[in-house]
Amino acid sequence: MFPNQLLKARLGAGLAAVVLGLAACTMHRSHEASVADSAVRPHSAGSSESTAPPDMTATEAAVAAGGAETASAAQSGTSANGPVINASAPKSYTVKRGDTLWGIATLFLRDPWLWPEIWYVNPRIENPHLIYPGDVLALAYGADGRPMLQVVSGGAARLDPRLRSSPLDGAIPTIPYSAIAAFLSRPTVLSIDQVRNSPHVLIFREEHQAGGTGHEFYVRDLNAAPNARFTVVHVGEPLHDPDTGRMMGYQGIYTATAVITRPGNPAKGLLTDAARETLRGDLVLAAANDAPSTLTLRAPKNEVHGRIMSVIDGVRLIGQFDVVLINRGTQDGVDAGDVLAIDRIGDVVRDNGVSNDRGVGFGGGAHVRLPDERAGTLLLFKSFDHMSYGLVVAESSPVRVADIVRNP
Repeated sequence: MFPNQLLKARLGAGLAAVVLGLAACTMHRSHEASVADSAVRPHSAGSSESTAPPDMTATEAAVAAGGAETASAAQSGTSANGPVINASAPKSYTVKRGDTLWGIATLFLRDPWLWPEIWYVNPRIENPHLIYPGDVLALAYGADGRPMLQVVSGGAARLDPRLRSSPLDGAIPTIPYSAIAAFLSRPTVLSIDQVRNSPHVLIFREEHQAGGTGHEFYVRDLNAAPNARFTVVHVGEPLHDPDTGRMMGYQGIYTATAVITRPGNPAKGLLTDAARETLRGDLVLAAANDAPSTLTLRAPKNEVHGRIMSVIDGVRLIGQFDVVLINRGTQDGVDAGDVLAIDRIGDVVRDNGVSNDRGVGFGGGAHVRLPDERAGTLLLFKSFDHMSYGLVVAESSPVRVADIVRNP
C-alpha cells in the first residue's frame, strides 16, 4: 500500500500510540463507584520510589525496553484476578507530549491492554476519561487490594485515551492517520466476486500505458454522476488460508482516487491522489470510509487460534510496525481493537544423536519439532468476515507468514 520503510518511519515516532485504545471508557461504572469509595494507599512495591527516565517519554522507554515484551519482567503481586503491575512501575509519571497510552500502559503494566482495569475514572474531574500532557499519574491501591492509576494533577492540553483513526486537535498523536489511512478507509481485501464483476480501467487517454495524478481514463459499466469519487485498486496476490489452503480472495492495493468527469458508457474519469501507478485492468470501486472513529483495546472475548496469511510489502521476516493480514475476522469472533499474541511456529530439526570427538554419531536421525515460542503482539485495526488487518506493536523475535495468532 505504501513502502514498508515509510510506514515504519511514521509509526516509529509514537509506538504509535497504538493504543490510545486502552480506553478508560470501557470501565464499568460500578467499579468506578467502588473505587471512589475505597480507601487508597500509595503504591508500595519494591520500586515505589522509582520514576521514569526524565528525558524520555513513556513511549520511548517502552520501545527501548522492547514494547509489550516487557511482560517478561518481574512484577509485584496483586489480587488473583487483577492486572499484574510491573515491579519497575514508577510511583508517579508526568505525561509528556509525544506519549501514547500504549507506552504509558507498558510502563505500569505487564500487559498493556489491561489498562482499563486499573484506570480510575474520577467523576469529580471534568472530562475524567481524558489524559493531558502535563498530567501527573499516580499508582495506588484501593482497600480491596486492587491497583488503580489516577490523575492527581492536571496539565493544559488533553488527550482522549482511545486509539483514534483520525486526527484529534490539540491531542497527543496516536497512530498517524496518514500512515494507515489506506487500510482503514479503502478496500484492501478483495473478494473473488469483486475481482470478477467490478468495473475496471479500460484505457488511458493519449495512449498512456499507465496513469498517475492528472491522467484521464475510460471505464465501462460504471453508472456514476459527474464528480462522483471512486477508489482505484490493483489486484494483488491471492490469499490462501494457511490452515485449509482455501482461496480467501486477493490483496487489494490502492493506486489512486478517481473522479468521474463525464458520465456514460464508457465513462471518463480523472485520477487524483495517486499512491502508485494505475494500470489497465485495475478495479474502480465505490469509495467508502467504514473506519471506526476510535478503537478500544481489549483481549478477544472468544478463543482465537489463527495464522498470519500475508504481510504488506512482502517482506520475508516481519518486525515491529509491520502490517499483516490474518485468517480470522468478525465471523470468527475477532474485531478491530482486539489484541492477539503472536507465536512463532517451532522449526523441525534433525536429531543427529550423540557424537564423539572424531565426529562419529551414535543413534539419532529422527526429526523433532521444536515448541512454539512467543514472538510478539498484534493489534487488529480492520476486520472483514474471515480476515483482519493487524499492526505488529511489539516483537521479540522475527515473525513469519503462517505463524500463529492467539489470545494473549
